[in-house]
Amino acid sequence: MSAAGIIDCHVHPTLRVGEPPAACAEELLPFADRMGIELMGVSLGPIFFHQPTREQVEADNCFNAGLIACHPDRFFGYANLNPNDLRHSLAEIERRIVDGPFVGIKLWVALCCDHPNVDAICERAAELGAPILQHTFYRAGGNLPGESNPEDMARLAARHRGVTFIAAHAGLNWGMGVRAVADQPNVLVDTCGFDPEAGFTEMAVAWLGAERVVYGSDGAGRSFASQLAKVHGADITPEARALILHANMRRVLGR
Repeated sequence: MSAAGIIDCHVHPTLRVGEPPAACAEELLPFADRMGIELMGVSLGPIFFHQPTREQVEADNCFNAGLIACHPDRFFGYANLNPNDLRHSLAEIERRIVDGPFVGIKLWVALCCDHPNVDAICERAAELGAPILQHTFYRAGGNLPGESNPEDMARLAARHRGVTFIAAHAGLNWGMGVRAVADQPNVLVDTCGFDPEAGFTEMAVAWLGAERVVYGSDGAGRSFASQLAKVHGADITPEARALILHANMRRVLGR
């Protein structure tokens, strides 16, 4: 694909448990090709565990490492961590990022990102230049135990200016989420995790600048196309669209 191919910063493998990484690639790549997606950032696994054990964390990371090994030109990885187990989390960073092939960190709902345990993870991420993709929700009816919202993300980012954070889903309630992280220049938002609603991309660009918005699909839980519609259908400049679809993530990934 061309240098202007789309980068999807937020994808999950969703095949049945027990199927190999190659089968996952066989399922995902034709859809990605049809939508012009060159690179996909993968994390977690076929089953999402709120409090994953060491074995579950390692199984997810091994699966995604296998996916990257099958197609290193099409996938990059975020190391799945459970910050409640800080010793293991730091060991997984060494195993998956320092020793390869992953380039970043994924934190889901095991522990609120404002917790002190996450500071040690951020310190190592800063040393390695590894971005952190952090799930953020304002969930209707209240967040899950340990689930982070964009205000938690903003407090963490203020303590770790040397880390690039991606506030996944822009908080779900994106009007609140964009405002919550606006004052933290090291926080980007991605486009995924909610319906293709009009106005999100325009607001994110107006409040954050196009340099702080990146395309993510949350595939295969969401389709590539429905999430691309938020970018292609937005009233923004062609230059802003190019930043969101590929140039910003190339900068984050050092490509």
